[in-house]
Amino acid sequence: MKIRLNGKSNFDGQDLIPNLIQVQLDSFEWFKTKGIKDILDDVSPIEDARFELKFINHNFKEPENTEQECRKREITYDAALWFTALLKIKETKEEKEQEIFVGKLPIMTSNGTFIINGAERVVVSQLVRSPGVYFSATNEPISGRPLANAKLIPSRGSWVEFETSTKNILSVKIDRKRRIPISIFLRALGYEDDEILNIFADVDSPIDGFIKTTLDNDNDDVKTRKESLIEFYKRIRPGEPPNEKNAEELIETTFFNERRYDLGNVGRYKLNNRLGRKNIDIKTLDRDDFILIIKKLILINNSKENKDDIDHLGNRRVRAVGELIQNQMRVGLLRMERVAKERMITAIEPQETAPQALINIRPVVAAVKEFFGGSQLSQFMDQTNPLSELTHKRRLSALGPGGLSRERAGFDVRDVHSSHYGRICPIETPEGPNIGLLGSLATFSRTNEHGFIETPYRLVKKTINSKDPSILGRTVTEDITAGKKVILPKNKKITRKVIEEILKLPDQELSVVSYVSSLTNEIKYLAADLETNYNIAQASSPIDNNGEFINSGIEIRKGEEFVVVSPGTVDLIDISPMQLVSVSTSLIPFLEHDDANRALMGSNMQRQAVPLISPQAPIVGTGMEKIVARDSGQVQISKSDGLVISSTGTEIQIMDKDNKIEKYPLQKYVRSNQGTTISQRPIVSKGDIVSKEQVLCDSSSTESGNLALGQNILCAFMSWDGYNFEDAIILSDRLVKCDTYTSIHIEKLEVEARDTKLGPEEITADIPNIGEEALKNLDEEGIVRIGAEVGPGDILAGKITPKGETELSAEEKLLRAIFGEKARDVKDTSLRVPHGQRGKV
Repeated sequence: MKIRLNGKSNFDGQDLIPNLIQVQLDSFEWFKTKGIKDILDDVSPIEDARFELKFINHNFKEPENTEQECRKREITYDAALWFTALLKIKETKEEKEQEIFVGKLPIMTSNGTFIINGAERVVVSQLVRSPGVYFSATNEPISGRPLANAKLIPSRGSWVEFETSTKNILSVKIDRKRRIPISIFLRALGYEDDEILNIFADVDSPIDGFIKTTLDNDNDDVKTRKESLIEFYKRIRPGEPPNEKNAEELIETTFFNERRYDLGNVGRYKLNNRLGRKNIDIKTLDRDDFILIIKKLILINNSKENKDDIDHLGNRRVRAVGELIQNQMRVGLLRMERVAKERMITAIEPQETAPQALINIRPVVAAVKEFFGGSQLSQFMDQTNPLSELTHKRRLSALGPGGLSRERAGFDVRDVHSSHYGRICPIETPEGPNIGLLGSLATFSRTNEHGFIETPYRLVKKTINSKDPSILGRTVTEDITAGKKVILPKNKKITRKVIEEILKLPDQELSVVSYVSSLTNEIKYLAADLETNYNIAQASSPIDNNGEFINSGIEIRKGEEFVVVSPGTVDLIDISPMQLVSVSTSLIPFLEHDDANRALMGSNMQRQAVPLISPQAPIVGTGMEKIVARDSGQVQISKSDGLVISSTGTEIQIMDKDNKIEKYPLQKYVRSNQGTTISQRPIVSKGDIVSKEQVLCDSSSTESGNLALGQNILCAFMSWDGYNFEDAIILSDRLVKCDTYTSIHIEKLEVEARDTKLGPEEITADIPNIGEEALKNLDEEGIVRIGAEVGPGDILAGKITPKGETELSAEEKLLRAIFGEKARDVKDTSLRVPHGQRGKV
């Protein structure tokens, strides 16, 4: 059956939809190559007076088991990680290089999941506040003037907060300790009073400004650099004896030492952008950063600059799998570094010491294992159907370590923001305490190298190359001239005759009426903070065959504003109306006619659909069904063009152009994490010619490679004797007879035979006081045979447990004497089918 798609414009740009689990795959690939290298560089070199230990590089070996074997044997899908270490003995200048086995690290499967102890898990991406500087302001209650604050957040290190008091005194707080006036802080950094007044003269009044007021407020005994350093030390480290040298060291290590303070690439990028600095790439702070932050603070106090919007997506970034594992591994490596330093001190024979002897690898592997087993962001995968699997991998969570907590998160953080447009879906989010804290990436969005979410736009161009064949029929906005001769006056259309004249001229750019570029290489991905400078039209704006706007007034977005402008001022246009929403929401036809609350419920409920015996693709779809099925990982995709030479229920074989045979094993009745069935069936036959990336088989919720979560049935809206009151529905008996809505679930039931104080438990078919009828399906071991039909209460594995010995009666003593141990008391603790369940073993 052909799926009828709603609306051609929705279909535009479908070739630009990235692989929907790319965010997971790319991030883990980055971790394996650059992520581990970065943390090795951070801890290298580990040195003391006698040794210097460096990590040169690392590599992963191939996994020992396949993904299928790991699922079957309930083990972890992992690969061995090796470090190459170089130990330098300073005394003799001797160098020893050695490969060190670090341990086995879980690695990602081709579907973006991890197999931990046989169960598939997903690491959810986290949305956190980006490192950098943030300016906020509160209004003074009486006068209503703004009092600005600034927060400087590093990737690793001390937080610095700047504040303005109602008396116009600027102060700084380091790590939430006591306030220090800006004047003392700047003197401690090495500035003189006159110098301080000169630096801020361009933004602050030298007579009654913030800086002058702060300087005048200082005590007479804190006027020199030395006095300021000692005062600074007293406030940061109260109770310790202050001196000038210690204070200088404290400032140096708190802000300017790479081991103690790290802005990270993102922090430096954000800081440079906010403070207008160019070409600065140091990861620590410098003195100019502090000066510029204080200048901005004064400008905001004087209402000459705006404060930051903390909920804007330009200020929030995504920490994907790779970065989360990297942070955890860094913790392990720092523990290892501590052990290595201790071992260096205790090493007796420096010449005999090898790198292996100094390194204890346990903390590294333990830290990563702890992350996969216990982190809030490492989750048991939702595998109910292909869509729920895909959505889980694309989820964004504001919770977790370093994020928000449900209790503290206010209304603003949870709310939809204008910068979510095309980046985070405004519809798909849970109802309940997590609303707005868990979101989903929009269909076309991706993350850039800094972790900010980008969305694509088509360029709206105002010039065209004179050699471009598509200039025919366009209207020029400036005269086209050859010397003094005007070939075509402005506001006229280019005809074939004019093109002949233009081709005689040198190559040039012609000014024409704005048009939408159709070239895929002219697509611009923008992060939220860069988007505010552009006028962006909607994807549904009517355009003609030349790509020119038909209407004279175009509705555009600029930041939070919606305005109507002339076509000439439009810079970009959305790629597709689907750009706004997530994958799950994009499967809803005619979404624009739905109430937002109901669309939210629909998006969430599609993920709860259980796979049916005979899936049916929808009659009306949106064009996303094929893409979701392809990227969900539940169908097999051909790796190359070729010929099907074998297609059976368990395997498909394809021969490519080089006569190589690729085998695709199919999964049959595999239990998913949620107990639903994953069962693949081939949709190609022997002799078929297939192309690369063609779908070869259907899974339990797809039909002909399209996602199929439900059934196409006839519905009637009518009253039926009150049986369908409110949300009750009536089913025809045919739906039940034909198994239209029947689904297969696989339950795994386990029983353990333990050693108890009274003796061992035993798995056996010899169960006391049980009739032959109840034992008919058990073999001689006491375990149910495969293929048996069982119902509620039936025995699956016979087990007896010794009962406590009681005082025996005369008859029992006689039986004991005759039959020996056989007659002792046991109770029946067999594994039975739970109530309400029936099925086949």
